[in-house]
Amino acid sequence: MRSVDEIVNGVLEGDTRALARAITMVENEREGYEQVLERIYPHTGKAYVVGLTGAPGVGKSTLVDRLAKFARGHGHSVGILAVDPTSPFSGGAILGDRVRMQSHSGDPGVFIRSLATRGQLGGLSRASGGVIQLMDAAGRDLILVETVGSGQSEVEIMRYAHTVVVVVIAGLGDEIQMIKAGILEIGDVFCVNKADREGSDRTAADLRMLADSCSKGWIPPVVKTQARSGEGVDQLYQAIFGHRQYLESTGDMRHRQLRSAEAGIRDIIIEQVVDRTLDLARAEQVLDELLERLTARQTNPYQAAKHLLNAYGSQILRMCEGDAE
Repeated sequence: MRSVDEIVNGVLEGDTRALARAITMVENEREGYEQVLERIYPHTGKAYVVGLTGAPGVGKSTLVDRLAKFARGHGHSVGILAVDPTSPFSGGAILGDRVRMQSHSGDPGVFIRSLATRGQLGGLSRASGGVIQLMDAAGRDLILVETVGSGQSEVEIMRYAHTVVVVVIAGLGDEIQMIKAGILEIGDVFCVNKADREGSDRTAADLRMLADSCSKGWIPPVVKTQARSGEGVDQLYQAIFGHRQYLESTGDMRHRQLRSAEAGIRDIIIEQVVDRTLDLARAEQVLDELLERLTARQTNPYQAAKHLLNAYGSQILRMCEGDAE
């Protein structure tokens, strides 16, 4: 097994094997993964992160594939993070997106990685933030993140992406309802894919009307594409980087960076407190007792959580202080 030093140096040199090993460490939370992330962090912040989200079947994978080809044509190195749903039985993922993007397999300028959600809500994997940082530190200019595509839970991508592309198609019956339900608020660019489908013009017109009514300074453009043929992908690419120019010229880029940094801290705090609290309670069989009382309706989840925090809060704080030394 390679040492943390070797993996970190390899990632910073752009070695794809080292990058793959580092991602595996982070995804599986293997020993040393926190050290890797700590040491590569000063070398992050250069990549531009674009998230593509939307309901299943709208063609996100094909769009990501086309956008990667377009970016390569402009000389940009690309990292692709495709988040796949986890099987509720085996815990594994089909990882179909990676199969569909094999056209890039011979291009060293494109690095593709699939992650399983492993039950994480919000359309992303728990390891997504760390994987994005690793790709960034490895020198990828553009990172394309494709969410799992679970509909209205896709807002998590806002925490990581500079630009969020919401992809819809006509004919699903709920595309505009989905937008009205809150997805409009996260979309920086809207893409009506499979534009040869009946009703695409109407869907695009409705989206433009909704976007124009948005009170924020940036009015999300609506782009029609046919990802399979590549039609409209150049306009989508231009819309994405038009948004980047807007962020940089208005200072909103700084706001997004601060939001992402706060989300990273929040994730670590939640992970450390939740995991350690449950581990301690399980080891002392306190958790089993609480669960029995919960199922018997002798207590409630709020009281149970308060009990665990009161019982183990100070111990967890000491453990965290020890890790920091």
